[in-house]
Amino acid sequence: MKSKLTRRNFIKSTLLYSAITGIVPQIVKPSVLGAEGTVSPSNRITLGFIGTGDHGLNRNINGFIRHKDAMIVAVCDVDKDKREHAKKFVEERYSEQIKDGAYKGCNAYNDFRDVLARKDIDAVMISTPDHWHVIPAIMAVKAGKDVICEKPLSLTMREGRVLSDATKKYNRVFQTSSENRSQEIKHYHRMCELVRNGRIGKIKRILVELPTGYSIRPASKEITQPPEGFDYDMWLGQAPYAPYCEARCHWNFRWNLDYSGGMLTDWGAHLIDIAQWGNDTEHTGPIEVEGKGDFPPKTELFNAAKTFNVTCKYENGVVLNIVSNRPGIRFEGTDGWIGNEGWAAKPKSEPASILESKIGENEIHLYTAPDEHRNFLDCVKSRKQCYAPAEIGHRTITIAHIGNIAMMLGRKLRWNPAKEQFINDDTANQMLDRARRKPWQLPEI
Repeated sequence: MKSKLTRRNFIKSTLLYSAITGIVPQIVKPSVLGAEGTVSPSNRITLGFIGTGDHGLNRNINGFIRHKDAMIVAVCDVDKDKREHAKKFVEERYSEQIKDGAYKGCNAYNDFRDVLARKDIDAVMISTPDHWHVIPAIMAVKAGKDVICEKPLSLTMREGRVLSDATKKYNRVFQTSSENRSQEIKHYHRMCELVRNGRIGKIKRILVELPTGYSIRPASKEITQPPEGFDYDMWLGQAPYAPYCEARCHWNFRWNLDYSGGMLTDWGAHLIDIAQWGNDTEHTGPIEVEGKGDFPPKTELFNAAKTFNVTCKYENGVVLNIVSNRPGIRFEGTDGWIGNEGWAAKPKSEPASILESKIGENEIHLYTAPDEHRNFLDCVKSRKQCYAPAEIGHRTITIAHIGNIAMMLGRKLRWNPAKEQFINDDTANQMLDRARRKPWQLPEI
């Protein structure tokens, strides 16, 4: 990140220079110094965006562009239409917002390595399909960039472990882009604080409900040539080669196990995280996992589990049950329960008085922020940890990964959360990572 130049220090050094040399300084526009409600160029965090599809643009570019201390200077996507649309969107918005002459435009790239090679970029936002999260993120932290990355954090357990270790080794700020922990969706934070402060007594069971089936957007399954301007080989990346069809890419990648893990990883990245937060196990994991799932044949384009029922047991005795139904979460304890039915829905409890309870000054207050983008920018400046660093994002999605493995193998598995290995099960341990198509490999850290 660039060194900071404050308005006071700038004026002081300019006046001192003038006194020594006798040269009268030129008048500098107040906006350059950060006055008039603007942010001085030296205090803006420069950002590159890797992945500019629906979520990359509508959620993340929109999320950052409204913050005056952020400046988007590069976008990258293997789809020319998407990256050019993002470039145009960014430049038009900044032409309205930034009047101090500091904005020099937004470059558009096909290859994310061109973004990472730029010395003037402080941080990157990764909004790619799941199989393209970890490799660019590791390369970014090695290049000295701070990173905010979409969830689910990884495609395999091994990927997440290497990424988390890399962020620590290179001392980079990392945010798993999870809005659930923020004040933007306040109900989850409130529920977890009540649970962590014992309002339901000792936790016995957590029920996480996720959507059933697939949310497929209409697209052709016909095998064709990739459209002009779409770098399909780069889109596949580390994944096994497969012929192009429209339905394989963009939104629908979530339902193919080569690129993601179905609803269990897609929605599980949200609500398993809340279960971990409330259970105070966000830096560890369960000790047992078993489950049953309805997997279509692997030869099918959409082959992730359509329905699932996964049960995990923790060392503290808590049982976590993850089922396909509709979004919701419920914490059950010795003195009552609290939860909701529906995405970000208002919580209910029994007894109802739990919801009226106040968290005392000396009780547990869980770390939150207005939103994941604001939290990331603040932490890039302060060098403090974000509310969902790589380790937390990794531990969350590991539960979904080992749940998928247990369902595929059809047996109960014992898990060592410290070593992150299955106990006495070589077959299951081989499924904690997968082969990668050359030339892509996990970067060495």
